[in-house]
Amino acid sequence: MRVGEVHFQVALRQLPCCNELSFCLASPLFEHQPFIVTWNIPDLVCKRYNISLDTSAFKGVPGQFLSLFYTDRLGLYPHIDLKSRKEFYGGIPQRANLKASLEKARADINYYIPSMTNRGLAVIDWEEWRPLWDRNWGTKRIYQTLSVAHVMQANLSLPVQQATVKAKQQFQEAARNLMSGMLALGRAMRPNYLWGFYLFPNCYNYGWKDQHYTGQCSKEVRRQNDELLWLWESSTALYPSVYLQVAALMVRNRVQEALRVSALPGWSATAPVFVYMRPVFVDDNKRFLSQPELTVTFMPTMSACKFVSTTIVILFIPLSISPLQLSCEALSFYLTSTLNPYITNVTTAAQLCSDFLCRGNGRCVRKNYKSSHYLHLNPESFRVVNTQKRYFVLGSPSLADLKSLSRRFNCQCYKGLKCTPRTYKELAKSNRAGVYFSLESNLETKFQSYHTSINPTPILASVLNLTVFGLIRPLIL
Repeated sequence: MRVGEVHFQVALRQLPCCNELSFCLASPLFEHQPFIVTWNIPDLVCKRYNISLDTSAFKGVPGQFLSLFYTDRLGLYPHIDLKSRKEFYGGIPQRANLKASLEKARADINYYIPSMTNRGLAVIDWEEWRPLWDRNWGTKRIYQTLSVAHVMQANLSLPVQQATVKAKQQFQEAARNLMSGMLALGRAMRPNYLWGFYLFPNCYNYGWKDQHYTGQCSKEVRRQNDELLWLWESSTALYPSVYLQVAALMVRNRVQEALRVSALPGWSATAPVFVYMRPVFVDDNKRFLSQPELTVTFMPTMSACKFVSTTIVILFIPLSISPLQLSCEALSFYLTSTLNPYITNVTTAAQLCSDFLCRGNGRCVRKNYKSSHYLHLNPESFRVVNTQKRYFVLGSPSLADLKSLSRRFNCQCYKGLKCTPRTYKELAKSNRAGVYFSLESNLETKFQSYHTSINPTPILASVLNLTVFGLIRPLIL
């Protein structure tokens, strides 16, 4: 990502694979919400053209949920401008002033995340160099070259081979101190935010044009990711990125590697994984994904392994169409025609499955994670309605819908709760009331409830464990 890009985010939270369904699944970021949607586009960009963007299907506004820290927004990040060859703050990590950098970072965090009590995501976007020496290939080799020169300046008689070994050691140690120091400071100052670095971990599973492309992460990449154990131990969230060339294979394997990495520290509650994705084609960023294409690329993240909770997928869209006005118009139409209805559909489906099948105490997971069974509302049973910038889902699950839930999905319990999946007979008893969901257009509303469209019977209230008149738990906080 770059400062000039505009981003929009969709979020569903995902935790790593476990040996048992009831093991190591932390509570969701927001209570009883297996699926979260958040918005992070600077609306002023499109407001300049008097173009409004319908954000009613999203959670949060800029500055309240997700904070992106670019190279100039957190500390004194040492890097090199590849065009001018100008070195900033020492250029390489070994020359950085760690103390001064942390002092500035403290002021930056106070400025960009003023609240000490809010919850959210904190993503550090440092892409100029990578903390492992061997991963600085291509244009990033300049950091290796300058590191070797830095060593030889101190000892002119040192052979190049020995200088390279020492430079690698110094580079990786300095990079580790800088990155882990930033994460430690962030965790200490804003413990309610989930801190991590954008693009980490990476699978480097390129080569999608190859006829036999599998999307798998190589053993060497996995070994290198193991070397970054210190980074996974310092992070409270992971933020890998996926692209949409060979979607299912790439997405599944990149997310799978992130899940594996998140379990390396061996904690009882592993770091959540938030997957960056963009709903436009890499080679044609003027064309947005259709609903079927969204499903192919979006849904694999929900069940990347056999025992997985739901995910936060962070979708970002660079408004790079020229002129910018056309980009805003295209995005506005895409939101109302395709993306918002789709998000409403899958968000509601995830919540409905959680409440019906898992008693509201867990998340639905596919029994066969390699299957193509995804959580979508059956169009024959439900319909999404948009009125006055509010999205509703009208309808009730059919017996066939409930049978599909019981056959295709299992439950992964939230920590400390029991969520034994209901049998089909139990589910059928809950089929006496139509259900209607709403997502308020006011993004600052803390509790946005959805209710049954008819008065519930005592059986329904008992089965769903619902609260009075907020009959199904709030979908968005």
